[in-house]
Amino acid sequence: MPFTRTRPEKLAIEGGSPVRSTLLPYGRQSIDEDDIQAVIDTLRSAWLTTGPKVDEFEESFASTVGARYAISFSSGTAALHGAAFAAGLKPGDEAITSPLTFAATANCLLYQGATPVFADVCPDTLNVDPEQIAARITSKTRVLLPVDYSGHPADLESILALADRHGLTVIEDACHALGAEYQGRRVGSIAHMSVFSFHPVKHVTTGEGGMVATDKSDFAQTLRRFRNHGISSEARQRQTSGQWQYEMVLLGYNYRLPDIGCALGLSQLKKLERNLLRRREIAAIYTAAFREIAGILPPAVRKDINPAWHLYPIRVEATLRAGRAEVFRALRAENIGVNVHYIPVHLHPYYRNLFGYKGGEYPIAEAAYDGLISLPMFHGMSDQDVDDVIHGVTKVASAFEERANART
Repeated sequence: MPFTRTRPEKLAIEGGSPVRSTLLPYGRQSIDEDDIQAVIDTLRSAWLTTGPKVDEFEESFASTVGARYAISFSSGTAALHGAAFAAGLKPGDEAITSPLTFAATANCLLYQGATPVFADVCPDTLNVDPEQIAARITSKTRVLLPVDYSGHPADLESILALADRHGLTVIEDACHALGAEYQGRRVGSIAHMSVFSFHPVKHVTTGEGGMVATDKSDFAQTLRRFRNHGISSEARQRQTSGQWQYEMVLLGYNYRLPDIGCALGLSQLKKLERNLLRRREIAAIYTAAFREIAGILPPAVRKDINPAWHLYPIRVEATLRAGRAEVFRALRAENIGVNVHYIPVHLHPYYRNLFGYKGGEYPIAEAAYDGLISLPMFHGMSDQDVDDVIHGVTKVASAFEERANART
């Protein structure tokens, strides 16, 4: 429930008592005895990798998101790389994506020798703006790579319409969005390829891991080969058929997700709906509280969208008269483990040096970054954890607001 204070409390950063005695992280995995037992059972089995749990996990995942195929990878980054390869990206090609994302989204294009072209984001959702995408399509464009920022699906209908018009492939970076719904459809059943991550802070974890969901059989075949050194058959297939011969048909990588991780993923996947429900409950409580706090802008949700809430990013507005850095430090002192997602990719030194970015190229994304703070959001949070976050944000915002008012 929202906290209201007649007088602001003394901030912990200035010697006051912190809201919490221990740090609440922004994200954390939830592992129970069923998960542990699933891994133990696999460790005792005949297959630790390239075994039956891989197929089971992929089939269960495909059914969950409503796709014909799901191909597992050793990480979300590896899955992005696989999707870029399957889309046929090569040197001289361009792909359009968002600057407000983790670097892996753009890096996977560089791995293929292609050039990332950034398009600015929408002011409300912070997802890539289809109008900005349209303005950047050239004869070199081959792929559109939207990001479902924080778990809110991008404008997939508009992006797919652009792709259809220009003969392009849409790779959806859905690493935040497992379980999200767009116009009544699950993310993973809409784009040409949708990429997911199973990092520990995500809705379902395999330790590290990723998945590409697709309805296209040619993409699925290429993805399976790419993650297995470019070899056209799996070890278990050869053992079952009593054959030894294998053929490398393309240059691939060892991007396989072992049975150990897939066993954990299968167990975790059974809890997805429960995890989604809890994250949505937390988001609703947060939003109701933060709408009442001056200088704090909660995330927007568009019509016909049901976000997955991987992140809950607030924005510190200029009316608070305190910079993001000040608010960040104050919240950390209260033991609220806030984070920032993300430094826009084009502002990283590597991209500045490679492409000559100076800053100012994508004003909406850059302005959003200046105010973004990700609050703790994970399905294992207790009601007390949620109250502590609201208390911490209210306490810090109230203190800065009082000082701003005293100066006027």
